[in-house]
Amino acid sequence: MRRVFTAAIAVLTVTTAGTLVTGAPGRADARPGKSRTVPASAAPRPGSPGLGDPYFPDYGNGGYDVDHYDVRLRYEPASDRLTGTTTILATATQDLSRFNLDFLLDVESVRVNGWTARFAREGTHELVVTAPRGITNGQAMTVVVTYSGVPSETLVDGYTGWTRTDDGALAVNEPESSWWWFPANDHPLDKATWDISVSVPTGVEVVSNGVQPRAPLAEAGNRTRWSWRSTKPGATYQAFLAIGQYDIVTDTAPNGQPVVNAYSTTLGERGPAARASIERTAEIVDWESGIFGPYPFEAQGGVAGPVDGIGFALETQTRPVYGPGFWRRGSNTYVVVHENAHQWFGDSVSVADWSNIWLNEGFASYAEWLWSEAQGEGTAQELFDFTYADYPADDEFWQVLPGDPGAGAVFDGAVYDRGAMALHQIRLAVGDDAFFRILPAWTAEHRYGNGTIAQFQALAERISGLDLDPVLTTWLFTAGRPTPASAARTATVPAQPKSWTRIREAHELMTH
Repeated sequence: MRRVFTAAIAVLTVTTAGTLVTGAPGRADARPGKSRTVPASAAPRPGSPGLGDPYFPDYGNGGYDVDHYDVRLRYEPASDRLTGTTTILATATQDLSRFNLDFLLDVESVRVNGWTARFAREGTHELVVTAPRGITNGQAMTVVVTYSGVPSETLVDGYTGWTRTDDGALAVNEPESSWWWFPANDHPLDKATWDISVSVPTGVEVVSNGVQPRAPLAEAGNRTRWSWRSTKPGATYQAFLAIGQYDIVTDTAPNGQPVVNAYSTTLGERGPAARASIERTAEIVDWESGIFGPYPFEAQGGVAGPVDGIGFALETQTRPVYGPGFWRRGSNTYVVVHENAHQWFGDSVSVADWSNIWLNEGFASYAEWLWSEAQGEGTAQELFDFTYADYPADDEFWQVLPGDPGAGAVFDGAVYDRGAMALHQIRLAVGDDAFFRILPAWTAEHRYGNGTIAQFQALAERISGLDLDPVLTTWLFTAGRPTPASAARTATVPAQPKSWTRIREAHELMTH
């Protein structure tokens, strides 16, 4: 679970005459994948300041499609001051008179294709860039933004997505994260690869996504530059930084990929439990690959954050980050299963918009139930029965719709638990043979792209030959406690599965 902005933010559109009008038009090219067949416009016009997401309409921007971010930073842990230059490689998807980036820090300069560009602020997080030369549909764009600031003091509605710690910082959050450390097109519809390098005082470690293209490089002034590279496209909120004092452990996974795990030196007595959990990542990814299809990324691992860091876990691409609370009662592999299941469901296959969050959290939660089956700690049916019985019919839990929870309930417990129950009902409806063909088919069909619940339903119906509308309508889109297909099993209070306590402990931190 991550922090979500629930305050209503007016979305601004700029006409070609420069007049501000309200509205949130969807981007003509807003779609899963990277197709660039948007027709040329009659005259250059501003790219939209949002992609029209039904929950967060001003997240992301229209008029261009990003291929790659090169993020080059210098960070001072003592003052939390960040300076940086981000180079964005993109392609225009319309004739552009101007375009927006999502960003919060102080901008010193912007260049577009080598030319100095004008820039201004609009709204909460919009950086509006006007290039001195016109940009035509299909044209390559190289945008260089130089900036600085203190991210922990840069607030939106009193909140910062950058967590300062005693020995460094964490840039980890969902659904928005990049605003505090690099300018971006911040919506899962626009995926890109990225290079991230950070200069810090020597003796401070920096962990990020993907692989290290080179060893840490000594710089003048007793500093070291750490470099990380993600070679597979990802959403901007899946990029992360962990800066501070870390023990870094490297290994090789069964599929030959590098494994990089990092453990904050502040964990104290929680350290062994963190290691006993995260060091099983390669084993868990290998097991999940047998169910969900080939692992979609180039590296594996996990980061156990410091005691004064985040209070949740996040499926940051290739290397989830975990708050210290997950180890407070010992090891917990269920959170590791959950966050790594997201590498398929959420990271490789991302939501087309945030109303489809069930495709992320319901599936990752059901992966925990499958792991419980594999470990002999309770079957998925037993976990369904106990979860169902744990929420009385009059509980507000049943009023949240996992298929459309609303912007303020994107990470509500019902999206996780009722979301997993919905998948189990689909499994019962189609049978195990079809169900375990549907899961890898979904991750293959939308690999490195985006998906919707309607698309998942269509695929599941194609494979199973069944009409699944009654099941999905009941379990995802209807308020109230449904009557499950396994009603006979839920007539009495079932026994508590052995895995329940660990799953519940993990979800308490994920959803609060």
